Amino acid sequence: MLDAAYIIIFIALGIGGGLFGSIIGIGGGIIFTPVLTLMGLPPAQVSSTSLVAVTFTSISSVISYARHKRIKYRIACKIALLSVPGAILGVYLSTLISIGLFKLFFSIILIIAVIYILYNGSTKFEKGTKKIQFNPYPVLYSCAFAAGIVSSLFGVGGGIIFVPILLLLMGMKMYEAAPTSQFIIMISSATGLVIHAIIGNPNYVFAMSLSVGAFAGGVIGAELSGHIRESFLQIFLSISLLFVSGKLIFDIIDDL
Repeated sequence: MLDAAYIIIFIALGIGGGLFGSIIGIGGGIIFTPVLTLMGLPPAQVSSTSLVAVTFTSISSVISYARHKRIKYRIACKIALLSVPGAILGVYLSTLISIGLFKLFFSIILIIAVIYILYNGSTKFEKGTKKIQFNPYPVLYSCAFAAGIVSSLFGVGGGIIFVPILLLLMGMKMYEAAPTSQFIIMISSATGLVIHAIIGNPNYVFAMSLSVGAFAGGVIGAELSGHIRESFLQIFLSISLLFVSGKLIFDIIDDL
């Protein structure tokens, strides 16, 4: 009975994460990973289990976005290819990092995510930005490699890096950046997931429960993107992520 309750909870969590991740372009892992971490799973299992759901979210989102022709495939493929080596390295690091360091680094990731989510709601991001007047590609490709590491190490997909660099360096509008980010996440998260699976890291019961919900949430989010007010959702999620970040930091202090 308890197992059935967990499955229902994780499906619901998957729907929420997939919905929000698809709309904002971050992949949903920023919601999945904190829950799995607070459940006490080891870092490699947290990141790999979350990546299963992130991959399903991105696949469903890409299918929907592709129908609407909102993905910039040329730049997406370049960034995705450069994120692949980082994704492989991230899997290796996830097997070495201690739970204390994992909580510390991930709490920092959560704070960065909150800053991004809140800034994403500003007029500047909604209307897009002017492309920075210098060669953006060295920075872009370096960030892509770093995002691949973050994706596999923390199971968050890397969207909190991909979306801002598409907006700020490539001058995309949010309407284009979120779908393009989802395509990149699909490639980088799938790469990390394959390596994690070979090693045997994922908890497949939790992962598939999350994935069922995430796939549905990703489709719904892609269809609602551009038709839904995000401000309340952004504030609610930001408060929740700050709470989780505080909880992780408190756990670290308590273990000292």
